[in-house]
Amino acid sequence: MPDDRPCEPLTTASGDPRSEAPVHWLDPVPFLRGTAWLDGGRPVRADPEDLERLPWDIAERAALPIGVRIEFTAAPGTRAVELRYRAAIPGSDDPLRALRHCFALWQGTRCVGETFAPPAPEAVVRLPLPPYGGVFALYLPEGQAPVPLALRAVGGALSPAPARPRWLVHGDSITEGWWSTRPAHSWPATAGRLLGLDPVNLGYAGGARGELPLAEQLSRLDGEVITLAFGTNCWSRAPATADWLYATVRAFVGLVRRGHPDAPLLILSPVLRPEAEHTRNALGATLTELRRAMERAGRDLAAEGDSRLLVLSGRPLLGPEHLADGLHPNDAGHARMARAVAEALRVALKGL
Repeated sequence: MPDDRPCEPLTTASGDPRSEAPVHWLDPVPFLRGTAWLDGGRPVRADPEDLERLPWDIAERAALPIGVRIEFTAAPGTRAVELRYRAAIPGSDDPLRALRHCFALWQGTRCVGETFAPPAPEAVVRLPLPPYGGVFALYLPEGQAPVPLALRAVGGALSPAPARPRWLVHGDSITEGWWSTRPAHSWPATAGRLLGLDPVNLGYAGGARGELPLAEQLSRLDGEVITLAFGTNCWSRAPATADWLYATVRAFVGLVRRGHPDAPLLILSPVLRPEAEHTRNALGATLTELRRAMERAGRDLAAEGDSRLLVLSGRPLLGPEHLADGLHPNDAGHARMARAVAEALRVALKGL
């Protein structure tokens, strides 16, 4: 199980600065994980050559580096890693202005520390490392869309971490990690650590309504494992009928399968949403009916020969106590979802 207790703030490494002079700056691209596309060196989560087919809200959310990490191997004795970055300066009316800009360092399933640095046109943050070295993941803050510019070791050496199987996770704001207290606590990030995967977070708040251009983009992305976790926004934000969602899930999977015919593919239906479970939307469908339609589409596809397609019902995963606002999971809810997804995928991942 992941240790998702709050990290202790890291302090800047002490000692004579001359004794810990950093080596030259390194290109961050070989160290980036959780990346879908790069647009001029900036990690983005939709194909920059195919934005005109996407709704504006998805294109806007895709500009945020959700789930992007820097993963590196530190030689024993390396005292710290420094990251040079740039981030937007929030305006006085920005609702995220008060959000602290947190850089979190993890090793395996354990958070080893956090440090805070303000968004800036260009700045450097230093994160002390444990003396024994090893493989680390540096989770970036997601507010103000920070862009890694370069990194370097202090008193030692860094190299890119070994590549892990890429897991493409498509979904809505719940997949994006809303109401988790840290990016590393979202259910895709937590399940990725449990499974030893490289999660690529393709969750779009307000989106994931079965947009078929996104299915085509998924089909073109490199990835060994795929999860589709949408449906709740088909209840109210873009109301759908059960028949429509059934057909859309089949079409969505069909397009994804054009690029990934043999990859394990998990369909995760919507988790609990109390207000929507038995309330009919503008087209007369309850979320319970939409969920059943989504699950039936997945089961029918599997019965028709898609032997690597799995279905996990989201309804039993959370109770009302796991919801922060009646819709989005709190940290405990994200952890429960992560464990359930990891358990569902574990057998399918053997041999990857």
